[in-house]
Amino acid sequence: MLRSHKLQVGEVGSTVKCIARCGAGVNNIPVEDMSAQGVVVFNTPGSNANAVKELVLAGLLMASRGIYQGIDWAKVTEHTTDEAFTKDVESSKKNFGGRELLGKTIGVAGLGNIGCLVVEAALGLGMNVIGYDPGLTVDAALRLPGDKVECVDSLETLLAKSDYVSLHIPMIKGVTENIMNQRMFDLMKPDASLLNFSRGTLVDNDALLSHFGAGSTGSYVTDFPALALQGHPQVISIPHLGASTEEAEDVSAIMAADEIQDFIEHGIIRNSVNYPETLLPKRGTVSTDAKGSRLCVFNRNETGTLGEITGRLGSVDCNIVNMVNQSRGDYAYNVIDLDEVPPIAIKDALMEVDSVLRVRLISR
Repeated sequence: MLRSHKLQVGEVGSTVKCIARCGAGVNNIPVEDMSAQGVVVFNTPGSNANAVKELVLAGLLMASRGIYQGIDWAKVTEHTTDEAFTKDVESSKKNFGGRELLGKTIGVAGLGNIGCLVVEAALGLGMNVIGYDPGLTVDAALRLPGDKVECVDSLETLLAKSDYVSLHIPMIKGVTENIMNQRMFDLMKPDASLLNFSRGTLVDNDALLSHFGAGSTGSYVTDFPALALQGHPQVISIPHLGASTEEAEDVSAIMAADEIQDFIEHGIIRNSVNYPETLLPKRGTVSTDAKGSRLCVFNRNETGTLGEITGRLGSVDCNIVNMVNQSRGDYAYNVIDLDEVPPIAIKDALMEVDSVLRVRLISR
């Protein structure tokens, strides 16, 4: 189980069966290398959603009301009497007035677990909401109050119509990396603010500075500080706090532990980023479990592999009670329930199939 530790391939021994990231992002895990070894990589989507949503709300307020700048002013202003200090407070507060969120438009780019919560919170603040997500799932769509959210078909449209933009997009190198580039910034309203609590590399920092230099009066609020942006008056940077609440850490750890337990004891795969979702009856719920076993076979998704696997089982008189075959991209996962415990040599026999990567035998 990992949080932020950057896992190296050499740290993963041959006995490791799965890895769980206590959080949504898995950029600190060599996922492709693990896939090739038949190691399942789990994440915990949604476990930190409420914590990030609350941070986004704080970001909205900081972007709109001059709170951050006002706090800085109050820390450094110097006076010798309370009377002089109070007078200066009253005369200076106009510099930090800002504007209200009520009636303003927020564009939420990415409508997953966090994005949907941000939508709900923004509606509660009386904001108009525009949503964009090219991969919108059915579950997410059902969570959205369709009569209150305007869904658009491009990020460009969202940017052009929003007073605030909140990014909730996964960072995919070469795809969403620097998705907020100069062309995108040029589409934004001159006073629009950008909130990024997803990944720092979604934003091209040079393009952002150019955007500010061209006259934009909006703010950039993020929990991914960058040296290039440090000290800029329109940038509000905080440490990466999105999932750092006690509650989020507890929820993500429990979720990761449950995923591992279900996989180790029953072969169930849920919330994996590299192998297919495979939901199975837990062992002990079917009558054959008293003397049977469950084979879990990981393989490259190649034609003919399934036939070779079943052929090897037939050669040692293993009777298949139930079988599930799932694939995802280049990899596949087979779960085979047998009515007897097979000879231990069956694992070696299956590993002789060229495309098979790993075999697990779960039996009492």
